[in-house]
Amino acid sequence: MTSLIPLAAEPRSAEVTDWTARLGWVGVLLLFIALAYWLMRQGWKWRGSVQSSTLPELPTAPDTPGEATLTMSGQYHGSTAAGQWLERIVAHGLGTRSRAELTLTDAGLAVVRPGATDFFIPADRLRGARLDKGIAGKVLTEGGLLVVTWAHGDQLIDSGFRSDRAAEHPAWVTALTALSTTLTSTENTTTEGAAR
Repeated sequence: MTSLIPLAAEPRSAEVTDWTARLGWVGVLLLFIALAYWLMRQGWKWRGSVQSSTLPELPTAPDTPGEATLTMSGQYHGSTAAGQWLERIVAHGLGTRSRAELTLTDAGLAVVRPGATDFFIPADRLRGARLDKGIAGKVLTEGGLLVVTWAHGDQLIDSGFRSDRAAEHPAWVTALTALSTTLTSTENTTTEGAAR
């Protein structure tokens, strides 16, 4: 019995780590991550080129847009096909999230984006606005996102914005809806008069 105690107390050497196999697996994992990233980037480019062929260039703001009705600083979260909050539009820089400065005038909505493409939504292309909770990969609390619906070419687009002061959103919905409704009723009156 006493002969077993010295055997148990003898120091044992640690198991040898096979560094070649570990480094090989790490290399395979890094290669897989790089491949997945490259495929996602290629898909983004492909989507942009397909959409660019159907969507015209974005309008730019006029030299004299008029007196500002509302202004807002916040985030631009992206654009989607209207009513399809997961169908992201990436053509012409519309898929790039960025800071945004919004200015609403009687001429339309100017969106100035540092580090990304600025664009302008003419008043006659505005189709309304609403409060929502998500758009193309960005989900917020209920009513945390200002979604502006507008026409561009043959496409209806929803663009999502979040103000630095979310309490401003309802005033924007009211002003954008009023502007688009006024223009729609004016167009209908003109069309009916021409038909007579």
